[in-house]
This record gives sequence, structure tokens and C-alpha cells, in this order.
Amino acid sequence: MKKILLIEDDVFLGDVLLEKLKKENYEARLSRDGKEGFELIKEFKPDLLLLDIILPGMNGYEILEAKQKDPKIKDIPVIIISNSGQPVEINRALTLGVKDYFIKAQFDPEEVMIKVRTFLKNGNGSEDDSLTVEKVPPVLRGKKIMAVEDDNFLSDIIVRKLSSEECVFTRAEDAEKALSLLENNIPDLILLDILLPGMNGFKLLERIKSDDRLKDIPVILLSNLGQEIDIEQGKKLGAKRFLVKASLTLDEVIDQIKQVLAGVKKV
Repeated sequence: MKKILLIEDDVFLGDVLLEKLKKENYEARLSRDGKEGFELIKEFKPDLLLLDIILPGMNGYEILEAKQKDPKIKDIPVIIISNSGQPVEINRALTLGVKDYFIKAQFDPEEVMIKVRTFLKNGNGSEDDSLTVEKVPPVLRGKKIMAVEDDNFLSDIIVRKLSSEECVFTRAEDAEKALSLLENNIPDLILLDILLPGMNGFKLLERIKSDDRLKDIPVILLSNLGQEIDIEQGKKLGAKRFLVKASLTLDEVIDQIKQVLAGVKKV
């Protein structure tokens, strides 16, 4: 049975998540105090930590920093659940080894559960993620990645993840901006959202695949849409992968990019 520790002082959210975790047969525990929660990490040694940032006693960053200094718990994976989504705070969390980052105002508890299930499906997240990456050559260094995504928060997290891989990252907020950039800049891969202002991602993909200059660029669709009809449409239009945002961790998105660029066929 996988163990999950939740450190969250919001009474309603903490209780809801704890109940959902227990219903799915996780061994889950909850702490509403940062200092108490940090001691519980050492005692409970969870497989995954769900951590708030603003906490009494000891805040989330202090917990992450102290955790990094303790070799017995430093490798326990962490997903942040916070009221704040400022880029500087997200970047600080990522440098401290956080695997994913939720903004409370932008999710419902079921989205957290999807991430938890996905992250723990093959056992300990940090261990399995490293094994997955090792199977794929380090192909991102120097590669040009374009993200067509109007979500500033998601784009900011992705660019920080990709920056550590030494690739060249460009972003377009909509299809028209993407087409403008593509006139003079041919990327090695395009990460494409479907729900965009103006022309949607499917229309843009169709334009890309009908252009002889651009048709060979591999495209990964990354969307909140996950209906079978959407997935089939993406395949018919030539997308290499169709990824549903809520069902993948950021590490898995980066791994999918690596696999496509390495020419790994989807199983």
C-alpha cells in the first residue's frame, strides 16, 4: 500500500483530499502544521508528499529546504498545492526538486487524484521517472522546442523544466503568432494546445501539415480535452502524441518530448 502525506492547513481541502486518498486505498495521513508535518515526513516516510506553501510553524519552502539536507528523506517526491502561482515562486519550488505544482484556485480535488494515481502507478515516482529517462537518449540539448500555449502558468513551468535540458524554447500565445514565428524559425518539435484564442489547435495542426516547409515537424498535442473523438482527430491530422494535461506529471510530458525526438514509437 502506497503511503501519502498531506501537509495542508486548509481544513476543507485537507479533509476532502484525505478522504479521497483513503477511499482509493492509499495509506494517507494529514498534518495541518508545517513543523509537525516535517517531523511526520521523517517518521512516516511517505511515497509521495502533497505540500502547501503557506503553513503555520514552518512554511513549505522551509520544509523543502530542510528535506533536501536530510539524505533519508530528500528523494521523496513532492507535489505542491498552493494559493500562489507567481513564476518566481514556481521556479523556487522546481529548483528544490518539486515534481508538480497546483494552484488552488485553478483545480478541483479530482485533478490532484489523477496526478497522484499517475505518479504512483509504477511505484515510487522518483525512482521510476529516472528509469524511464535512462531508456531514452539525452536528445534535448540544442533542440528547438516551440510551445503554442495560452496558459502562462503552464508555459512558465515547461520552460523551466526544459531549460535544464539546454534546449532552445520559444512560445506563441495563439495560432497566428505561431505561424508568424514559423516563417523564420523551424523548430525540432511543436508542443500544441488545442483550446486557443482564435484559430484552435486542430486548425493550426492542419495548416502545419499542409505546408511543405513545416509538415515534417513532429507535433505533440497537449490539452485538457481527452475525449476519444478528439484523440482520433489529432491522430488523423498527424500528431505524434496526444497528451491530456490532467493525467500526466510534468516529468512525463518532458519524457514524451524526448521519446518523440528520439524516434521512439508509441506502444
